[in-house]
Order: sequence, then structure tokens, then C-alpha cells
Amino acid sequence: MFRTAVRNVLAHKARLLMTVLAVMLGVAFVSGTLVFTDTLGDAFKNKSAKSFAGVSVAIRPTDSSGPSSGDSSTQEPKQDPKLTDSLLKTVQALPSAESATGVVSGFTALADKDGKLVGQGWGTTGGNHFPGPDGKDARYRFTDGRAPTSSREIAVDSRTAERTGYRVGDTARVSTDGPVMRQTISGVFDTDDGSVAAGGSLVLFDNATARKVLAKTAEYDEITVKADAGTSEATLKAEVEKVLPKGTEATTGKVLAAEQEEIIALQTRSMSEGLLYFAGISLFVGVFIIANTFTMLVSQRTKELALLRAVGASRRQVTRSVLIEAFLVGLVAAVAGFFLGLGIAVGLRSLLNSTGASLPDGPLVITPTTGGYALVVGVVVTMLAAWLPGRRAAKIPPVAAMNSVHATPTTRSLVLRNTIGSLITAVGAALLFLGVAQGKDGGTLLAGGAAVMLIGVIVLTPLLSRPVIAAAAPLLSRFGIAGKLARLNALRNPRRTASTASALMIGLTLITAMTVLATSMHHTVNKMTVDSLKADYTVGMANFAPLSPDVHKKLAALPEVQASSPRRLGFGEIDGSPEPISGVDPKAIGKLLSPDFRSGSFQGLAAKGALIDTKTAERQGLKTGDTFRASFDDGRSDTLTVSGIYEANDVLNGVFVSTSVIDKHLDEINDQEVLVKMKDGASDAAEDTLVKALGGNPAIKIQDKQAISDEFGQGVNLMLNMLYGLLAMAVLIAVLGVVNTLAMSVFERKHEIGMLRAVGLDRAKVKRMVRLESVVISLFGAVLGIGLGIFLAWAAGASISEQVTTYAMTVPYDRIAVFLALAGVVGVLAALWPARRAAGLNALEAIKAE
Repeated sequence: MFRTAVRNVLAHKARLLMTVLAVMLGVAFVSGTLVFTDTLGDAFKNKSAKSFAGVSVAIRPTDSSGPSSGDSSTQEPKQDPKLTDSLLKTVQALPSAESATGVVSGFTALADKDGKLVGQGWGTTGGNHFPGPDGKDARYRFTDGRAPTSSREIAVDSRTAERTGYRVGDTARVSTDGPVMRQTISGVFDTDDGSVAAGGSLVLFDNATARKVLAKTAEYDEITVKADAGTSEATLKAEVEKVLPKGTEATTGKVLAAEQEEIIALQTRSMSEGLLYFAGISLFVGVFIIANTFTMLVSQRTKELALLRAVGASRRQVTRSVLIEAFLVGLVAAVAGFFLGLGIAVGLRSLLNSTGASLPDGPLVITPTTGGYALVVGVVVTMLAAWLPGRRAAKIPPVAAMNSVHATPTTRSLVLRNTIGSLITAVGAALLFLGVAQGKDGGTLLAGGAAVMLIGVIVLTPLLSRPVIAAAAPLLSRFGIAGKLARLNALRNPRRTASTASALMIGLTLITAMTVLATSMHHTVNKMTVDSLKADYTVGMANFAPLSPDVHKKLAALPEVQASSPRRLGFGEIDGSPEPISGVDPKAIGKLLSPDFRSGSFQGLAAKGALIDTKTAERQGLKTGDTFRASFDDGRSDTLTVSGIYEANDVLNGVFVSTSVIDKHLDEINDQEVLVKMKDGASDAAEDTLVKALGGNPAIKIQDKQAISDEFGQGVNLMLNMLYGLLAMAVLIAVLGVVNTLAMSVFERKHEIGMLRAVGLDRAKVKRMVRLESVVISLFGAVLGIGLGIFLAWAAGASISEQVTTYAMTVPYDRIAVFLALAGVVGVLAALWPARRAAGLNALEAIKAE
């Protein structure tokens, strides 16, 4: 039977090629998705990673978790310096210490040659070059030039230099949190810093300058110590602890790495979960394509298998021969599909970056798990897909099988299938509604319900095919006998029609759901931004640190500015409940903000009035005109009057008071942002006026309404771009699956097509019949996919409506029309080769074919 299985594989080369192609595509989708998600996840982790190579022990203040985040301008000067040069020298002199390095880091904005902030949103950081006895810093390897040695010099990482075109000797504009500095680039270096590897930028100052512009104290942010060869981290830590001043702690490099890994896992959890869901989807699509192909393949071979039974093969031997064939096909296709998946992963990332997704950089990650999944999908799934139809075919009596090779499924089997499909669909719908009811905590139920419901609809597809395809009868009748035959062919074998349409339906279900969600979120964010803001621009720091009050003064003095107001952020409590409190200019704020008032207005804000959002009002039981006590962080409190209650959103939320109320509770006056309305509205010229007024400072971010909207949707857009790429791959594979299934369908109907040719149907009409059948089946799959996708998008949107109060589902009918048109094109393209093959059949040979 083994030799029989091998000969069967080699004897039917066309069938072998189509089967291998189907399995290979399924494996490629799974392995490509897994490699892409592993690579992307690793890149996101590297973005936040800091290399601890060469760090045996780190010394940090006990009130700090690490280096400065870049907003040191808002911190009070430390009264008792701890991580000083004196401590550094003491640690360097320890017997077990090979070297010690003082570390300073913080936000540093570097402008490119066009004056725009470098970093593509991945973080722009500054650090110190700390030379050792040999004049080198082990953290950085210079590839060109040298390290900075004066306050007028900087060095940039090689990736930034390549992106910006900066070379040694060029002048670049840099800012931390003060005026713009014009620095000469003294060198270009490589580094193991994870943020740089992921697409960020790193600027180095000499040690003295870095401490002046980044730390602004006599301290380092951190002191790292490297142990002598043969000395353990624990031994070095014990020595270091003996010389530590109060308020500092020593931590080993292993502990630091473990802490960082935990932090990165928390930061990337949502991204990892999203990618994991799609890896599961890819597995489902891959398994479906393989199972679908082998079910058709074994069904076509019913007569062949019956002949084996007739010459003495047992049921077990027949089933075993099918499994051996499936193993050989699956093994070859799994290896080919795995390597094809690597190419898909590389191409997918390049494609997304070309569309502006700005994914972080990183090496291709290929794990043993991915290879294992490729083999499981290619071999195990193929054998499982072949086992059920093979076992079923082996049970058919040989005489019955040889006389009914083209028999259609019995009514009883279809009724059973429809009943099971209805039950599965109902369970999926119930899970979806439960997920919607649970809101933000119902993600798992939503995902599970969507998967179960999709499976249920796939099972029900033969039942659904009849009314949908029958509705197309008036259109098909215009094509004469070819159109009528195409409709009857599609209806005659519902299972075959369902198998062909389901692959495309899966892809379009996912694409439609994501498109509706994306369109709805964009509409929601744009509406929220436009409705909430009257201001043309918001001005803030690129790292979200507070602004100096001088920025507002400069902008308010411009003749082109109609109105402006700072937004000063403080924190306090209302009846023990913490609330963000924003201070604004009561005279100008009505021209800059447009809250959705439920009651009251801006009037009264100047006289110790307060605007509160609806959630705060409901929580505190307040209404317009009521008074309440607000306690501030400085320990003092004020009695305020509710002048208005508004609906909160991501742009406007919390409590708004006059700057005169909040200023007296702030230790230092700083603005979170400045709202600006221009006399002539937003324009390139208006933005240029603001940029010039602020000295072209790259650290200051000036955004119009569209930029604000884009920023709010940045996280969603990034995920959507990735999912769109994965979905595009799913649809491509689904299209090839349609071609494969249709070609196998033509092979199965070879005898029938020969009879049609014999009774007078010419080659052109045969081609037209196959093409029309393909188009009808493709449109059937598209209608099901689009309908199900819209329903799933509604369920997902309903579950987040509590968190995004302004969310409203928006169906992009223009894109839906495009999807339908593309499905029709897919049908035409998918039928090109099968139609040509069908028309090329010799009528007499086809009639004699088994």
C-alpha cells in the first residue's frame, strides 16, 4: 500500500501540484504570520529595552526607578546629592570593581535638515559620553569621527545619521527643555540601545554638558559598575553596599534585566494579544484551506479507492494509503510553505512601512515554535483532513462507489449539516452578545464568539447558497444557456459551492469587520476633535513635559493670534476622589474650547467657578450652581461653584478652573499646553508664524486639529495597518484557494463537460459557463463575508462604547462596493485557467474519462 500511495502521488501530477499548492499556501500563511508577529513583537520589546551587557551592579536613588525620563525641568533641585563624582570614584576604587560609569539621560530633540523632529515617534533621547582611562565609552562604538569633547559638540547614532543625512562636521539644532542649541556633529556611533534599534534616535553630549542640560544637578541618574573577571555580581553588590550613602540602593544586572522584562511585557501586552489573535486566525484559515482541498481530493478518488477494495484491499489499508499520501504531500508542502512564509513576512513589513505604518526596526525572528507549527499544519492537519473523507470512502461498498462517483450529497446529510451549523451559529451569537454585555472585559468572549460563529456560517454555507445564488438568476439568464448552466452547476452541489466560496468569505469577513471598525474610529476621533476644539492649534512639548509660561506670552503677543490660553495641569481631590484639575484663561477659553455642555456655560468661571464632566458630577452628586470643596496637592483647598457640566471625551475631561485659582497651589508655574486661535484660521503660513516665534525649537510640538486627531488614533492606526497587511495576505491566499478549488472542480466534472461538448456546447460557451460559475460563487462568498463582517464590527464597537462615549458605527458603503467589485474580479481571474482547461478538453476523451 505504501508503493501504491507513492505511485498515486506521482501518477497524477496536476492533482499533486494543486494539492501541494493548497497545503503550501496554508503553511505559508501560518508561518509568515507567526514570523511577522514574532519579529514585530521583538522589535517593540527592543524599543523599550536597555542593554545590561557590562553592568554587574547599578546604583540608583531609592526614590527613582532609573534614569531621568526627560522632564527634569519640572523636578525640584535635590537638596542632598547622592550619585556624585565622589561616590563614583569611591566605587571605582573597590577591589572587585573593574570599572564604574556615570549615566545621564533624558529627552533630547534633534531637528533634521528640514527642521522636523527626528525619531519618527519612537523617542528622541540624549545621553552622556563617559570616557574611561583609554578615552572610550564601552557603550558606544564610533564608526566615524570622535566623541564630543566640548559644549558645542554632539555625536549621533549611525541609524539617525543615515536617516537624516548628517555627517561629521555638519551643524544640527538640538533642544532639551530650553532654547535651541546649534551643535557641531563630532562623530557617528553604533550602540546596543534597544530604542535606537527600534527606530529611535540617540544624541551624545560630553559628560559635563550632559549633566548640565539633562540632569541639571551635581548627580548622575545612575552609576553602573562592572565586576572584575571571576567576581560574582553578588560579591560586588556586597562591597558596593558598604560605601553607599543613605537614599541609594544597589541592584544586580540580573535583577535589572528581570525588572525590565516585566515592564516591557506589561507595555506590549495589548500588542502581543492582538498579534496572538491574528496568529490564531491565520492558523484557522490555513487549516480550512488544507482540509477543504483534501476533502474534495478524496471525494474525487472514491471510484479509485473502491477499485482497491474490489481487488482485495481492506478498509484499513485504503485509509492507510490515503494517510501515507497525505503525509508525503504535507511534508513537502510544509517545508516549501515555511520558506515561502519567511518571504511573506519580510515583504509584509516592507509593504506596511511603505504605507506610513512606521513599524520599529529589528532582525527577522525565526523561532523553533514557528517551524513546529509549520510542520504541524503541513503534515498533521493534512493527514487529519485526509483521514475523515478517506475513512468515509473506505466504508462505501465497492460496487456502489464505482457506480456513484459523481453522486450528490443526500438530503439527509444536508439536513444534519444544516442542523449542526445552526446550533454552532447560535452558540457563537450567544457568546458575542455576552461579550458585548461585559463591555471592556468581554474581549475573550467576543473573539471566541466570532470564531465559533464564523465556523457555524461555514457549516451553513450550503444552505445559504441556494437563496443567494437563486437571486442572481435574472442576471445570469442574460448570458443564455451558459448562464443557466452556471447557476445550475452552482446549485447542484451545494457542498462544492460552499467549499469554493468559504475561503474568500473568511478573508472578506475579517477585512470588512476591520474596515468598518477603522472607519468608525476615525470618524469618532475626528468628530471628537472638531467638536471639542475651536482652537486652530495646540502647542506642547514633544515629550509631553510641561512648557515654560514664556511660550504662552510669546504666542499671545503675536498680531496674527486672535485668542490663546495656557492649560495648566494640577491634581486634587473632590470628596476624597482624585481628579485632574486644569487651569485656563476664563476670558479666552470660550473662543478655544467647545465642550458638549449638559448644563451651564463658561460664565462664572472667572469667579471661582468650575467646569466638571458628567462622570464627576454623577459620582459627586453635583449639579450646576452647587458648591464643593476641592483639595489640592499642596494641602490647601478652595470652595468652588459648578458653572457648567459637560460630556467628557479623550480631548476634554476633568475639572476646569481659572488660572488664578490653580496658580496659587502650584509649586512652579508651568503649562501643559497652549491653545491658540489664529485670526485667519489654520494654514501653512500660520503654522510657520508660530514656529518662527518659538525659534524653530524641535522640542516643541505644534499641532492642528488633524494632527491631534491622527495622534489620538496613532495606536489604533498602527494595529490596523498591521492587521490590514495580514488580512491582505489572507485574501490573497483565499483567492488562490478559489483558483485551486475551481480547478479541482473542473477536473472532477471532466466527464460532464465532455457530454456538454458532445451535445453542442462550443468552447466559448464552456469558458463562459465556468467563468460565470466562478463569479457567482465569488460574489456569494463576498455577500456572506461582508454581511458577517459588518455584524462582527457592530459587536466589537458596542463592547467599547462605554470607554469611547462618542463612538458611533459608520459603514463605508463606498469601500463595501469596492469589495463586491473586487470579488467579481477575483471570480473572473480565478476562472481563467480552469475555464481554459475545461474548454480545451477533448469531448470523446472526456466522455470516456473515469
